Amino acid sequence: MASSKILVLVEEHYDETEFNVFNSFFPTHGVAVDYASYLWGNESLEFEGNDKTSKVKVDLCVSKVNLSDYKGLILIGGYAMDRLRYQTTLSGSRNTAPAVELLRTAVQRMDAGQLAIGTICHSLWLFCADPSLIKGRKVTCAHNIACDVENAGGELVVANGETVDTHSDGLLITGRHPGSVDAFDELFLSTIQAL
Repeated sequence: MASSKILVLVEEHYDETEFNVFNSFFPTHGVAVDYASYLWGNESLEFEGNDKTSKVKVDLCVSKVNLSDYKGLILIGGYAMDRLRYQTTLSGSRNTAPAVELLRTAVQRMDAGQLAIGTICHSLWLFCADPSLIKGRKVTCAHNIACDVENAGGELVVANGETVDTHSDGLLITGRHPGSVDAFDELFLSTIQAL
């Protein structure tokens, strides 16, 4: 059985509300939080949040992550996941950015019932780098990336004219925006506890 530990992918311009809540909520409930990013050949990098009120130093590269060490993977919101999918790709070519490759492995583990994946706000952008990862999955997200998610084949869960606050599609847990982070964390925690 995996340890009570989750991995959060992060990059520059991450959402600080989510970052702060993750760092208090999960440890309070006995779940350790590790951060990983693509380090571009460096031993570590420091990233700053959207509001420039916090920084995180990361020394775990996504290309060296062992997902079997974790019960869950969270993709933080803000613009971090757009940065992590960065790669020059042309029409019809496969995105092989290291974070996208890690997500492909994570989705395989999720579909096998071995790992929960959480996305919140804009972080479904990483899934959009490979539409096969999101096609047919029921999700929620920030309103301004809803068209990206639908174009990639995701199915938005909508109530009262807007995407819902949180949604669970098997082991894929999605949240609409930072204002949903508390409900998102509770849902993600209950999901990993059931693994």
